[in-house]
Amino acid sequence: MSQPKRFQDTHDSDLPAELVELGELLESAGVDDESKETLIKSYNRVAESVLRRRRILNLVQEALSQLRLDVKYLMFDLEMTRRERDELQERIEGEDRGF
Repeated sequence: MSQPKRFQDTHDSDLPAELVELGELLESAGVDDESKETLIKSYNRVAESVLRRRRILNLVQEALSQLRLDVKYLMFDLEMTRRERDELQERIEGEDRGF
């Protein structure tokens, strides 16, 4: 019968391979229970921190992508506004010359 994991379930696929390996080493470490618990708690904090930072990084990347898209739309809108302004100025100047 296998023992249940002593450290919380994190998505191993979301963690770096080195961190997953460290967790496995901690499970099989031949140290006293008190030290093992302390190490596992520290491991869990590090794993949570890594996952939280990865989520934050993904949010920042999505926000940057959206910002880039918004800037492209704004640049397009600015260019069209300038063209419309120039066309209207040409019309006004043409009408002024005609009278």
